[in-house]
Amino acid sequence: MTEKIWLGEIYLKNEGGYEIIVKSLNHYKNRLKTLDNSPELKNSGAMFASILNQQAMKTIPKIDEMIKKILNCLKDIQDVNFVDEDISFLEKALTCYESDIHKAEDTGYEYFLNLVGNMLQARKDLGIIKIALSKINQFSE
Repeated sequence: MTEKIWLGEIYLKNEGGYEIIVKSLNHYKNRLKTLDNSPELKNSGAMFASILNQQAMKTIPKIDEMIKKILNCLKDIQDVNFVDEDISFLEKALTCYESDIHKAEDTGYEYFLNLVGNMLQARKDLGIIKIALSKINQFSE
């Protein structure tokens, strides 16, 4: 049985996909760091706040490791050693950024507008995110 090859590596390295992925990971990290200010958390009550903050603090170092892993793979000619959990983590970051762009547009909450930043660029990023989500899930047959 032949091993499937992750084609997302081509997207990361040769097609510039690393840019939107690193941007999404940084956004995800900022989102987790500012979780206390989130209108969603404030509206849900304090019941889950401490649990979410604990999980956020555990996740932030993973984000830093993933960014480092991506940047190192750009320098290295070797194949990237991404496992399913890594791909799932990248998906989570991309969908977080995508979701927050929509929340900024739909709600106009200052929290999301500040988190997303430049809305003109963020709207352009939506199409790139869709491509990234598709490409990082491609494997050879």
